[in-house]
Amino acid sequence: MNQLEALKKMTTVVVDSGDIEFIAKFIPEDATTNPTLILQAMFLKHYQKLIDESIHYAKKIGGDYKNKIVNATDKIAVSLGIKILNFISGKVSIEVDSRLSFNKELCIEKAYKLINMFEEEGFDRSRILIKLAATWEGIKAAEELEKDNIRCNLTLLFSFVQAQACAEAGVYLISPFVGRIYDWHNKITPLRTYSYEKDPGVMSVHRIYNYYKENGYSTIVMGASFRIKEQILGLAGCDRLTISPILLSKLQSSTDIVERKLFDIKNKFNPTSIKVTESDFRWLHNQDIMAVEKLSEGIRQFGYDQIKLEKMVADKF
Repeated sequence: MNQLEALKKMTTVVVDSGDIEFIAKFIPEDATTNPTLILQAMFLKHYQKLIDESIHYAKKIGGDYKNKIVNATDKIAVSLGIKILNFISGKVSIEVDSRLSFNKELCIEKAYKLINMFEEEGFDRSRILIKLAATWEGIKAAEELEKDNIRCNLTLLFSFVQAQACAEAGVYLISPFVGRIYDWHNKITPLRTYSYEKDPGVMSVHRIYNYYKENGYSTIVMGASFRIKEQILGLAGCDRLTISPILLSKLQSSTDIVERKLFDIKNKFNPTSIKVTESDFRWLHNQDIMAVEKLSEGIRQFGYDQIKLEKMVADKF
């Protein structure tokens, strides 16, 4: 048994890619996308047709030029999601434009638009996860969407208070970014000898996972953004792990033993009745310099890649 097969016995493995070839190769239950992965996929020859089809769709819908570009890029994301759904049995994550991350109402509006586009193609909303940045506004948008059976994946999660607020809002799933946390800390204090117990990204997920299980929260923890295989193995037993094709291949090529690192402690306590307020959230998140920097950086980068995708579409209009 290789490490990937062993890991799948204790954790749901998700492919972090927009490339159908990789998804077909690893046969995951779920898959995740983001603006960066979609942009990368659109440079592949076999996806060029998606751009043309999306432009045709946008022109048919009508509206002014700006709306046509937005409708075309939304269609690209949905069409790619549909292609992925045809290869998996579970859910695909589709991201809301990160430029909307500080507007609850616009996040909700975009989420409904994307869900409706999937449903128009015959796919039930139960198979879609709407990805939102874990800002206060994004979390509150997810809280409203979950009430209408629209499952949400709160991404760009770096601070513990983000995880607390997500659990209290009843969101379906969170994606703590292990690799980006590691990058920030390792730049300041490099690890001379790597061990997962000293990896701040891995330890962040351990803390969140144990807190959720001990307090009976149902929100799924899905570690994301891995740099090395050892980070993944340090989270064996986590609810889900979304992994890039490169690291999936490394796991697949090794037969070293995989040991469970996280254990589900069932409902030891009831969730606390003390809720994180908006001012609590902003203050506590603001105290974590790494989280502040990485959240804003992540929102900017996803926004830049969305703009690049829009330009790619505009150049073909």
